[in-house]
Amino acid sequence: MDVIGPGTKGFWQTAPVPATQWLAEGHHLFDGSLSWPVLTVDSAAVDHNVATMAAFAAEHGLLLAPHGKTSMAPALFRRQLDAGAWGITLASATQAAAAHAAGIGRILIANEVLDPSALRWIASVAPQVMLQVDSETGITALAAVADPDNPVPVLVELGHDGGRTGARDLPQLLHLAQQVQHTPGLRLAGVTAYEGGLPGAAEVRAFLGLLRAAGTAVAELIDGQVIVSAGGSAWFDVVAEVLGGMPGTQVLMRSGSTLTHDHGIYAQRTPFTRIPGELHPALRVWAQVTSRPEPGLAILGAGKRDLPYDEGLPLPLRRHRAGAVNDLAGWTLTRTNDQHAYLEADGAATELAVGDVVELGLSHPCTSFDKWRVVPVLDPDQRVVELLFTLF
Repeated sequence: MDVIGPGTKGFWQTAPVPATQWLAEGHHLFDGSLSWPVLTVDSAAVDHNVATMAAFAAEHGLLLAPHGKTSMAPALFRRQLDAGAWGITLASATQAAAAHAAGIGRILIANEVLDPSALRWIASVAPQVMLQVDSETGITALAAVADPDNPVPVLVELGHDGGRTGARDLPQLLHLAQQVQHTPGLRLAGVTAYEGGLPGAAEVRAFLGLLRAAGTAVAELIDGQVIVSAGGSAWFDVVAEVLGGMPGTQVLMRSGSTLTHDHGIYAQRTPFTRIPGELHPALRVWAQVTSRPEPGLAILGAGKRDLPYDEGLPLPLRRHRAGAVNDLAGWTLTRTNDQHAYLEADGAATELAVGDVVELGLSHPCTSFDKWRVVPVLDPDQRVVELLFTLF
């Protein structure tokens, strides 16, 4: 049973209560039931983003396997599955096992797995979990525990020079694909790649063209439909352009940060800056001004333990004071400590006082959720309508 209590970060609950009871009490962001800082999710924004990506995939003949490592929140996985997602992508066997235990029935692990214990579990739940390989060692490790009567579906990964994983050329990839095909307990399902580390559209387009060629070549080894998997959250328009319409192929697009979007890195990089459509930022951290030690400086009671800081610092959005809301102009969040953030003014800034609550927009969803065990979901009136329990 999920419980809200004294150890639940972001909540002011001095005695444990069942989460269902806490939610049924009809709490509001500012009724004293939450404590600062707290991360929240905008329910309407998530619904919009889920529908937007489902429509994009349908328009281009793609299937969605959105990356769940971003939130590790099964309730958000289910929203995407209910909207037609093919399955959920995870980054590790541990994440996959957690999602599987939460009832997610079709999972893609977008990495090679080498740990024997994890591989035994993957073999035991085949074919519900698919994974990828980019080395003979990975193939051998999986084959050592796989069941020939219940083979594990495998994608062979294509990489690029300087990239993090994947076979570096088509001959190497085809060699691995043939090895998978001829290994008992493994079933060659297709090819996969990650294009997000490339510097620009031309490089992404060329790399995905090679992936398309890899999918065509591997399809000759497969009796049936081949899977081609790609797609971070910055280039899914190019994924659709290059991979869309491949005959006899299921193209799985793994874009994950589209679910909540952000005010930072993905606001700048989303393909919807190039094509029609938009995503709405769904994440906020609410933090209180705890000190005004000198003119032009305000200290918030939220820091690295609460806020993402690896891909840009949070953006101050609004000031909340005794029910009044004002846009927070002239302030920039310049640095963070473990538990504090520094807001600096440019001289013509909105007035801030100790006790004010500052609403922060975030940059990089993937390092936002991992700091929170429970995340309140708010409706447009800032009432808590759902609680997301994360599996980090």
